[in-house]
Amino acid sequence: MFTNDEGRVIPVEIHGQRYAIRCALDQEYVARLAAYVDEKMRTAADTTPTGDSLRLAVLVALNIADELFRRRDADEARAGALANRAEKIEQMLDRILMAAPS
Repeated sequence: MFTNDEGRVIPVEIHGQRYAIRCALDQEYVARLAAYVDEKMRTAADTTPTGDSLRLAVLVALNIADELFRRRDADEARAGALANRAEKIEQMLDRILMAAPS
């Protein structure tokens, strides 16, 4: 988790700005996160030219939140479908076991 009072400082660069991130997470993982955000910032800057870095960062944050929400919705839909299939299989097994001679 990212905090201001624990862990080590990990330097990253996002959209041409250097940041010193203090956290207890793995350095390579933080670098991957920063690279992802940097890529999103560059893509947004290419498609939405604005000189306002804060506005760009908010747009990127909204896009990343949208990705997260869509992934969660898809995961929940898959989990629901699996639960439904498991229930049908259980019902089939119950019918088979009840029909089997003792």
